[in-house]
Amino acid sequence: MSLLARSSRTAPRFVRALATNAPAGSQYFVQLNALHTTDLWRKISFYVAFPATFVTCAWVYSVESEHAAHEDPLIEENNGTLPQPPPYAYLNRRVKPFPWGSNSLFFNPRYNMDMDKVDG
Repeated sequence: MSLLARSSRTAPRFVRALATNAPAGSQYFVQLNALHTTDLWRKISFYVAFPATFVTCAWVYSVESEHAAHEDPLIEENNGTLPQPPPYAYLNRRVKPFPWGSNSLFFNPRYNMDMDKVDG
């Protein structure tokens, strides 16, 4: 018997089995399945995603606080401020000014060079 004849004979049984096993009120089971899926993702969000976010935030805070602690001796040596980097021509090059002024939008005077005080 050929493979094509065999597959055509088994396919209608499979389709018939699916059609006969479907309950009359299948919309109820679709909504029930959606409810269980929603409940599953709610539990994943509350018990996996949120704690993972908080653990990651705590880890990043500890790493960054250790990094900031390395700058404390350098700040104490320079009277409470970080030393200015050397005035190389390629540092902080501005081709045209920003609409809000010479400094970047996220300017922090503790870590960034103030471009208003730079000549040129």
